[in-house]
Amino acid sequence: MTKKRGHGEGSIDQRGENNWRLRYRINGKRFTKPFRGTKTEAQKALRQLLHAGDTGSHVTPDKLTFGAWAVHWLAIGAPSNRRRRHVGQRSLERYTEVLRLHVLPGLGDRPLQQLQATEIDALYERLSVKMSATTAAQVHGVLVSCLGTAMRTRKLARNPMLELAKIPARGEVDHGMALDDEQLRALVQGFRGKALFPIVALAAFTGARRNEILALRWDDLTVADKTLRIERAIEETVTHGLRLKGPKTERGKRTIKIDDDLLSLLVAERERHLRIVAGISDRSGVDLSLVKLPAGALMFPNPPLPGESLSFTRLRNPRVVTAAFVRHATKLGFPGLRLHDLRGSHETLLLDRGVPVHVVAARCGHDPAVLLRSYAKRTRKADDSAADVIAAISKGTLR
Repeated sequence: MTKKRGHGEGSIDQRGENNWRLRYRINGKRFTKPFRGTKTEAQKALRQLLHAGDTGSHVTPDKLTFGAWAVHWLAIGAPSNRRRRHVGQRSLERYTEVLRLHVLPGLGDRPLQQLQATEIDALYERLSVKMSATTAAQVHGVLVSCLGTAMRTRKLARNPMLELAKIPARGEVDHGMALDDEQLRALVQGFRGKALFPIVALAAFTGARRNEILALRWDDLTVADKTLRIERAIEETVTHGLRLKGPKTERGKRTIKIDDDLLSLLVAERERHLRIVAGISDRSGVDLSLVKLPAGALMFPNPPLPGESLSFTRLRNPRVVTAAFVRHATKLGFPGLRLHDLRGSHETLLLDRGVPVHVVAARCGHDPAVLLRSYAKRTRKADDSAADVIAAISKGTLR
């Protein structure tokens, strides 16, 4: 049944239950667009199309599917509607996985311009019973960027993400545990004599990320100034394997001061490498100032296999380092402790001792707000101290 309208108002044909065909003219050109929904919703959609023609924002209907658009969006680097630049390779691979596993099986064949908010609501409802809240929130984030870019590039006349009845709530994020000063010292000393000892010491006493530590080169250390320059990190992706990359933001590039003990530990480690290059034992009294390390020599290159010589530029696998750390930390009485928790412990201990937030954030390459929200953890001693302060204030008032 066709409901006739006045000239320029368009028309709506019913093609089945909740299935309509919208007909309208823009600048003398006729357009036809299918629509699924109630009659009231179809009438509203027609008014929006006509209004878009009046304002010059009309998007020509086409048969592009959501799946085809998603593939194109990933191919151009998965830009967001806000930043308009491609993401890193690791994020790109994660976005591809999220779409392939959770979104495209149900929505991939749908015409992009016919995608409805109710369909995405139904998708979220199905996903909520089989995945964590964190993963569901990731799905939502990917769809926001994907469809937001489609809207910005005028592939969509309306963004269904703006009409969702409910969006997935991000679950409580586990930011790990924070060690107090005694626990941190005991942990680091427990690794003495182990191959991971200098890596654990750096994580504990600089707050650097694991992948930043494993990307350090000897020319990043300035002995005279007692400084360590952090300019890169290891990235592991399916496409490229292990490789070095720059930080996510300029804030990630930083130069930090280190204490005398940590400096001595690093100098001794470099001397060990120089002796390996010179082919001399630890006991040989040789002037090492004439020995040079290879260009780009890493502080912590991948250990050689039996029968191999040490390659000073071969990257160490971060996951292997983490697994070895967890095993030995558990033996030391720290079950569940992650290597990344040393970073949070470093930041928390500095904040507990009154170091300004912006100083701690600059040292660790953080945004101050993110530092306080996500990484500043509470130690047992800090909580006891807070309780003591309140006790002094409330003394005698509750009796």
